[in-house]
Amino acid sequence: MSHATKPAHRVAAGTPVALRSPLRRIPSWLRPEWSRLPGRRPRPAVTDRPVTLCDGSKVLIRQVHSTDAPLLADGFARLSPRSRQLRFLTGKKELSGAELRYLTDIDHHDHEALGAVSHADGRGVGIARYVRDAEDPQAAEIAVTIVDDWQGRGLGTELLTRLSGRARSEGIHRFTALVAADNRAMAGLLRNMSASLVGRSPGTVEYEITLMPSAKGTTTPAVGLCQGRVRTPC
Repeated sequence: MSHATKPAHRVAAGTPVALRSPLRRIPSWLRPEWSRLPGRRPRPAVTDRPVTLCDGSKVLIRQVHSTDAPLLADGFARLSPRSRQLRFLTGKKELSGAELRYLTDIDHHDHEALGAVSHADGRGVGIARYVRDAEDPQAAEIAVTIVDDWQGRGLGTELLTRLSGRARSEGIHRFTALVAADNRAMAGLLRNMSASLVGRSPGTVEYEITLMPSAKGTTTPAVGLCQGRVRTPC
């Protein structure tokens, strides 16, 4: 599952995205000024969580750290051209050193990323992140990416569910996502997370998710989401 994102702003339903963001084609998580808000220091680590997916495969979901740049580069190299196109809304052959540093050197408060590592071989297989909106600290944009041979196992849902919990604990109440109009799998995942369609423009649609308070310690295990799942190129 792949999609690009934009700064989170509450807007009227149906408002064309093109009228709201001249930077909509540039994912904000690739813009250095969005890495973290001024004065913010990195937060302590969160406990790693082993997870069994729909097909019985096992992953470890944990926070991304600066030492994970090689894992991220390896995962990107295993994405198909189609998955890269859906993720970035344009073709992209590689991640630069500066992009890898930005994507891994994060503060876990204004910018959080959770990665999934295969239990079998230790390779990175998926990642979900949010970046807080500097103008609206209760909102954040999201991005989810799963390597092609791990799509359709419920990993995208698992990552986004756990990312939602992290966001709530950091004071974020709303997610937004800018998605390619033909990315049916990502649209399906977002709808399963009770997302609302809030904007359209040529080639893209925008969704918003309101993060509801959850009971302490509750999760939505991927194994419980296997029935009727879609193959999600995230």
